[in-house]
Amino acid sequence: MQHSRRTFLGAALGGLVIAPALAGPAEAGTAWSRVPAIRRRIRPPRFPARTFPITRYGATADGVTPCTEAFRRAVEACAAAGGGRVLVPAGTYLTGAIHLADDVELHLEAGATIRFSRDPADYLPVVATRYEGVELMNYSPFIYAHGRTNVAITGSGVIDGQADATHWWDWSNDPPPSEGPDKRLLAQLAEDGVPVAERVFGEGHYLRPNLIQLYRCRNVLIEGVTVKDSPMWNIHPVLCRNVTIRGVTVDSPRGPNNDGCDPESCVDVLIENCTFDTGDDCVALKAGKNADGRRVNEPCLNVLVTGCVMRDGNGGVTVGSETTGGVRWVFAWDCEMSSPHLERAIRVKTNPERGGYVRDVHVKDVEVGQAADAVVEVALDYENKHTGPYFPDVGGIEITRLRAGTAPRAFTLIGNPGNPIRGVKVSNSVFENMTEADVVTDVTGFELRNVRVNGHRV
Repeated sequence: MQHSRRTFLGAALGGLVIAPALAGPAEAGTAWSRVPAIRRRIRPPRFPARTFPITRYGATADGVTPCTEAFRRAVEACAAAGGGRVLVPAGTYLTGAIHLADDVELHLEAGATIRFSRDPADYLPVVATRYEGVELMNYSPFIYAHGRTNVAITGSGVIDGQADATHWWDWSNDPPPSEGPDKRLLAQLAEDGVPVAERVFGEGHYLRPNLIQLYRCRNVLIEGVTVKDSPMWNIHPVLCRNVTIRGVTVDSPRGPNNDGCDPESCVDVLIENCTFDTGDDCVALKAGKNADGRRVNEPCLNVLVTGCVMRDGNGGVTVGSETTGGVRWVFAWDCEMSSPHLERAIRVKTNPERGGYVRDVHVKDVEVGQAADAVVEVALDYENKHTGPYFPDVGGIEITRLRAGTAPRAFTLIGNPGNPIRGVKVSNSVFENMTEADVVTDVTGFELRNVRVNGHRV
């Protein structure tokens, strides 16, 4: 098997380079020198020392009495006073949508649980949001802010979306009611250039909202909390600047499309010391989709992912599939990834309908215990689409000091015919128990330096 694998690699299309071992660590040239400046720019917001307990505004901690109005009044009072902390004391609070304001920190004490209603009517009226990379008017995300400065969600409590197979997740199924017809309708509206204000969904439609979405906000902090069982993506900053997500646990491995954290078209993002156990990608960097992504045309730039643990998920650190606005300067290091249900560790996914670019993705010092598919996947045929009018430009991917234990393949690299992946470099890395041949097609500049697979240098 090893002989056939090495022959396969040597015959892979587009210029595999087998290079000698390096004398020193294979850092990504000057790319990593950008990290300190990015990190200095990312500063969590600070808030006035004023506290507004939701119990002062009528909240009851019995998990049954609706507290939506109490949350609204507490946020309004906090904002009117010039900002501070909206405090959620220990106990369980049932609520509909929570909308944050400028200079408001939503803080959950130890033992506090915000439990979100399963009634879609509690997330109306519709708000401006994004669904899988396309803007529209839809059900409110459960915790939402739009155009705000200095917003935070902190503490050691639990944010529970209460989604399950009969609430919210059932909308992802094929039998009606389901999201399929609405997804196709939204895509067509975007292709036709219908204004966002006229793309009205919500009641009578089945596009699932996110658990936490902060939209066009500046100075964002999410720290310490546990989030679980979202209708779909758990944490979704969109078009934000200066975002810190630190010490968060995402416990949502059963839900469809339950991504952990998806910064989309954001600039300067730190995701640090988080744990992800998800029903889809753990961290996924996005930049809008197709016609609507070209209309908005905002990239995702300067993202740092460090000290994180990834368990279940379709990918550990992922870029895509919504890449239309472009993704660049991504740095991931000191992460641990392992699960029988973690399909890939490092993943880039896009297709010729998305367009855009993925450049300058740098990964180092990652431990992958077990993966269910390829350790590293770069695929330009996502959703089995090989041709189209908008070929993505993908390359400049560098990985060093990655150690993988068990997986079917080290690499799945699939470009488009006539539009190859341009540059994947892996150095000083070990893949210990790979059981199948790699898949490498339509790739130029695939370079391995001091890489061992199953005990053999390749």
